[in-house]
Amino acid sequence: MAGQRIGNWYFGWTIVAAATVLTLLTVGMRMGIGPFFLPITEDLGFSRSMLAGMVAIGMLCYGLAMPLAGYLVAARGTRFVLLTGMAVVVVSSIATVLARHPLAFFLAFGVGQSVGLGLTSPVALTPILTRWFTRQRGMALFFLSTGSMAGIALMTPVFTSFIAWLGWRTTMLVFAAAFALFTVPAALLIFRDNAPPESDLRPEDVAARAAAKAAQPGPAAASLRVGDALRSAPFWQIALGLFACGFSMNLLGSHGVPMLMDHGFDAMTSALGIGLIGAVAVFSTLVLGRLADVLPRRDILATIYLVRGLGFFALVVVGTHWELYTAATLGGIVWSGSIALSSALLADVYGVKLVGILYGWAYLGHQFGGMISSWLGGWGYETFGTHWVSFGAAGTLLVAAALLSMRLPRRATLMAPRAVPAG
Repeated sequence: MAGQRIGNWYFGWTIVAAATVLTLLTVGMRMGIGPFFLPITEDLGFSRSMLAGMVAIGMLCYGLAMPLAGYLVAARGTRFVLLTGMAVVVVSSIATVLARHPLAFFLAFGVGQSVGLGLTSPVALTPILTRWFTRQRGMALFFLSTGSMAGIALMTPVFTSFIAWLGWRTTMLVFAAAFALFTVPAALLIFRDNAPPESDLRPEDVAARAAAKAAQPGPAAASLRVGDALRSAPFWQIALGLFACGFSMNLLGSHGVPMLMDHGFDAMTSALGIGLIGAVAVFSTLVLGRLADVLPRRDILATIYLVRGLGFFALVVVGTHWELYTAATLGGIVWSGSIALSSALLADVYGVKLVGILYGWAYLGHQFGGMISSWLGGWGYETFGTHWVSFGAAGTLLVAAALLSMRLPRRATLMAPRAVPAG
């Protein structure tokens, strides 16, 4: 198709690059709000518990916006969703800066900005990447995970510096302006829903797929309905795995440093140990992305969950610096691959037409898992005096997710639509 290749450069990788930067900005703001926390409480006179409650509900709104994003991408296209989300982010950011009353601030920052960022989240970007990539779909989707990790790692110090220099209100407006300046041209010029018919397949790949389809004719997966997919076992196996993923990621982000300090490590060592996980994850995504296009994706996903689960048990028992850094390094290798693989598996099983809607619903479980673990981490320690309640639960859930993942289809096989009884 004209315009899809410039020399040897496939235009799909330009879309991947834009999606990665957009993910960096989106996740960086939603997961990097720590630098804003104390300046907002001091400026507006909110208690920490009040603002923490707004942030928690905001995370839920962020998750609830994702199924909406998936539906709107299928109905109206990627460009419409990204521009709508960008407009909501800009308007809500301005409203946040102007707010003085707790309710107004909550509606602007907790609800409005969260919904806008949810509409521009990786859920809105996954469908277009699955259309543009078949042979290298795993690598393309793993770049979104790299954007997420980079957003958390880069935006937090950037926000900290800007707040110290300009204050939290101006920093919020600078972010909104930068977000709009990138999103508008990217949506209008780069994100194209109409991918080439054979995406990134080579001629030999096209011939092999045609031969396989001719040898094993079956009903078209395009007629599969969302309701059928939501009632099928693979969807729930993936969704429950994402629940365990969200439970573990938010638990570590909220309670990892306090847990290590309770076990005798100083604040800097604890922060370096947890930070090492994210740093290793940025580079490991590139390796895992390559493997995801070569090895069965369900096997890689199961391995990720299993190693991560064992890592949570290890973090509770580490007693020396080298044990902590070893556990953190191993955990970082498998830290960010589950989300990319889950979206790729949804596309493999149900086809690219439904992946946006299904990924949005599955990722909602990720957010619920994060909410529960954030609460359990504090309640479990205050009630029982041990972190084994929450970290042990995370390890157990991840091991269970590994077992569920091993029951997924081994190869990329589209699910046939459910037969409708006659009469």
